[in-house]
Amino acid sequence: MEYRRQEKLSCRPSLLGMGCMRLPQTQEGAIDRKKAREMVAKAFQSGINYFDTAYRYHGGESEDFVGEALAEYPRDSFYLATKMPVWMAQSPEHVEEIFADQLKKCRVGYFDFYLCHALDKERFDKMEKMGVYDFLAKKKEEGIIRRLGFSFHDTPEVLREICEAHPWDFAQIQLNYLDWTLQRAKEQYEILEEFGLPCVVMEPVRGGALAKLCPEAEALLKEAAPSRSIASWAIRYAASKPNVMVVLSGMSNEEQMADNLSTFDPFAPLSETEQKVLAQALEIDTKAQRIPCTGCSYCMPCPFGVDIPGVFKVYNDCAVKRSTGSFAKTLSDLPQAAWPEQCRACGKCVKVCPQHIQIPDKMKELDALNREQQKKA
Repeated sequence: MEYRRQEKLSCRPSLLGMGCMRLPQTQEGAIDRKKAREMVAKAFQSGINYFDTAYRYHGGESEDFVGEALAEYPRDSFYLATKMPVWMAQSPEHVEEIFADQLKKCRVGYFDFYLCHALDKERFDKMEKMGVYDFLAKKKEEGIIRRLGFSFHDTPEVLREICEAHPWDFAQIQLNYLDWTLQRAKEQYEILEEFGLPCVVMEPVRGGALAKLCPEAEALLKEAAPSRSIASWAIRYAASKPNVMVVLSGMSNEEQMADNLSTFDPFAPLSETEQKVLAQALEIDTKAQRIPCTGCSYCMPCPFGVDIPGVFKVYNDCAVKRSTGSFAKTLSDLPQAAWPEQCRACGKCVKVCPQHIQIPDKMKELDALNREQQKKA
């Protein structure tokens, strides 16, 4: 395992971190604690020491599971990161209640890394009005927070404003080879470098979207590196950036973990030739015109029952295969109550989507596509 020592932060986290937003689940949708604990144990054995959770991951179950799983290990053997859901906080008192609840669920006396979660302009303004930073800075003075940062989903201009507002220790951004230009991750990364903030990477494989490309793009990568998985290219791309402290991977099963671990044992940054090959593959795959959904499920539950990430996944899987003509047939695998036709364009989902997808517009398009294909069937 590769480690990038941070002298300024007095820590030595593993370059590969275990994200706990997409843990294995039971058929009922709860965390499969047996399988997930086996994965945590494997992570420890393999040298992963950075574990990232949040208050709302897995419907609020993730922190409790992580606390239970990590309780088996010495407290100084791992770094625990969690986050304040600013959008949920109703008052300064509520912020304190959430923080106290997190300590209890995670079964710890302090957090190694603590973040204001998924900041954008609106949430940052709310955070400032409620004095969230001052509260968390006080907890840092008390030693209950060791390093204070934020995760981010907005424009570079907003990122600069947030960086200038307070003396943060680190920041977490969405960085992958697709979003390097699409969502201006390059500019965001450079701003963090400018402010001397170590970068934690989320969505390096874009919610799994970069683990499966169109056949032509995959063939190009396989020819260049027959033994490497498609997902490993995305992981290595993010980890090759020198200011990246940790690359988080939301591993959902043992196969994903094994692939990630092999990518870091040993870790090899992308060569100049590999970067050119990856750029060619991206150009080919971009023509597949996928919807930029990462499957985070922040948009769920939909008040009208639409399975938003499920519908987008169906379409994207078809797009990757260049077979959007089979969308209606594949959509039938979902119950009709979850189809795009159920969307009432209430806009609730748009307000919380980190990717800023105009979800009602997309649902309208996909409903039309589905109806058109059903008529031809």
